[in-house]
Amino acid sequence: MSGNHNSPPAQDRTAMRTTMMGRGPMRPARFETARDPRSALSRLAAYLLPFKTAILIVVALVLIYTLLGLLEPYLLGYAIDNFIATKDAAGLARISILLLVIYLLDNGFQAVSAWVMALVSQRALQRLRDDLFQHIQGLKIRFFDTHTTGELMSRLTNDIEAINQAVSQNVVSLIASALSMVGIVIAMFLMDVYLALATLIVVPLMLWFANFVARYTRKGFRDLQLELGGMNSVMEESISGARVIKAFRRNDSAVADFEEHNRKVFKAGVYANSYALLLMPITTQLGNLFAIVLAGMGGYLALKGLVTVGTIAAFISYSQKFVTPLRQIANIYNSIQAALAGAERVFEIIDTAPGAPDAPRAAALESVHGAVSFEDVGFGYLPGKPVIKDFNLQVAAGQTIALVGHTGAGKTTITNLLNRFYDVTSGSIKVDGIDLRQIKRADLRGQLGLVLQDTFLFSDTVMENIRYGRLDASDAEVIEAAKMAAADPFIRQLPQGYQTQLSERASNLSQGQRQMLSIARAILADPGILILDEATSNVDTRTEARIQSALLRLMAGRTSFVIAHRLSTIREADNVVVIDDGRIVEQGKHQELLDKGGFYHNLYFSQFKGQAI
Repeated sequence: MSGNHNSPPAQDRTAMRTTMMGRGPMRPARFETARDPRSALSRLAAYLLPFKTAILIVVALVLIYTLLGLLEPYLLGYAIDNFIATKDAAGLARISILLLVIYLLDNGFQAVSAWVMALVSQRALQRLRDDLFQHIQGLKIRFFDTHTTGELMSRLTNDIEAINQAVSQNVVSLIASALSMVGIVIAMFLMDVYLALATLIVVPLMLWFANFVARYTRKGFRDLQLELGGMNSVMEESISGARVIKAFRRNDSAVADFEEHNRKVFKAGVYANSYALLLMPITTQLGNLFAIVLAGMGGYLALKGLVTVGTIAAFISYSQKFVTPLRQIANIYNSIQAALAGAERVFEIIDTAPGAPDAPRAAALESVHGAVSFEDVGFGYLPGKPVIKDFNLQVAAGQTIALVGHTGAGKTTITNLLNRFYDVTSGSIKVDGIDLRQIKRADLRGQLGLVLQDTFLFSDTVMENIRYGRLDASDAEVIEAAKMAAADPFIRQLPQGYQTQLSERASNLSQGQRQMLSIARAILADPGILILDEATSNVDTRTEARIQSALLRLMAGRTSFVIAHRLSTIREADNVVVIDDGRIVEQGKHQELLDKGGFYHNLYFSQFKGQAI
């Protein structure tokens, strides 16, 4: 009679996603199709707009140090023609000092602009992370049924980091490189038109090649991020499921699964970086072509007396300065491609429709009496595959309802619908005569207490894990709730008592201890309606006996839905509801149903006979 504790039943979950172990993570096809990169870029820019004053300051600083950088080759050529050629040591000393000051100012302004831009970018990315995380928190439970944890973690980490690399480190470099290239071209034409025209024949080649590589790098980096998400999913589930892997001796299978995804990451990485790395050697060779053209053309013009040696030296220096920002742009371009690929994936999550908002005139629910009615309820996790069918049940306030049936009968689905983790496909569920869809979700869930078989505890202290049921509870109230759940004795034996830090998923506690903390959390929440989904399944009979009285005190006066696998819980129920294939087949008191000799009678003698009461 154990319930099915994941949201959809097993057969539907299989249809909705591919399991991780051995078959790889499920990835919806829509995430493999890139959106318009211009759209991603404009949406990223929107996160920077609130800091436009700071960005203008950065642009001003960049403009200043770019102009200072443009002065350096000119002053070098001037020194050659006017001081070195004439052996004017005093003049050479003065211009050397001037160049030193310019170098220092250049580096100083670069450092300040980089610091301001780092501050701006981190503020913008902080907002982006907040928006992404908040949006994920608002998504439907159905979304999490079809997306792996590793995939979502990849959006929050790898993709955001790709954006961070581009924005925090490369925006300033991009602006500086663009301004520098424009300034160099202007300076060259001011110094000598013919030399400028001769050297700039290389520029169209550079632009053509950059455009050629652009067509492949963004796709490569997008696919790389996608495969990294898949590999993260494998790692996350393999690490969190380490005990299961070892228990079933599937270490080799887990390693093989990881290696398969690792190979995909390798292949995607080779593709992306192969094109990306082409830019550097090509721009280097084009830079050498600059020098060759200048040497030949400049030498010819110098022999004709049309240019000076200093002018040629200045041009050579400018050509190298022109290639440097071009190389930087090449590298920045690769980073931007990775950032755009990451941004597309981030915004795909943000664009996913959240759960339906509360109805326009949704009622507040400050307290409940606890009357619950299911009226012709129908529901399916997948279209055309109903799980709950024509479900009708009237529950009076304060009643305890035991939901029993074979695995997959629909017991947990009923409680999911009551929590509004999913909305009914047809019919309605009402609390105190109000349709759940007309009640604010936060108010509804504030009146529902939920204790699951699969207990989830956070990596925090024991005290804070219990306090999660009601964040404003005092320490004394937390301790009292723990006492009611029979958890106080074992908590006090922990190394730091209530301040003991739990490890990830509370693996430093037994399953029974984790479940007792979960029960204490529900006791502290003091809900109007209680849902116990096999809440004592992971505790032994002796421990269950200790907490049974606490549960009965908690259930007293409250409407309680109990998915039970033990006879002791069922015997106390006001109404035992027997579910088979999503329908109620019998209901009544425990003894009445036994005497009836029907479905429950057969279920009891196949699963409960011999249990201690």
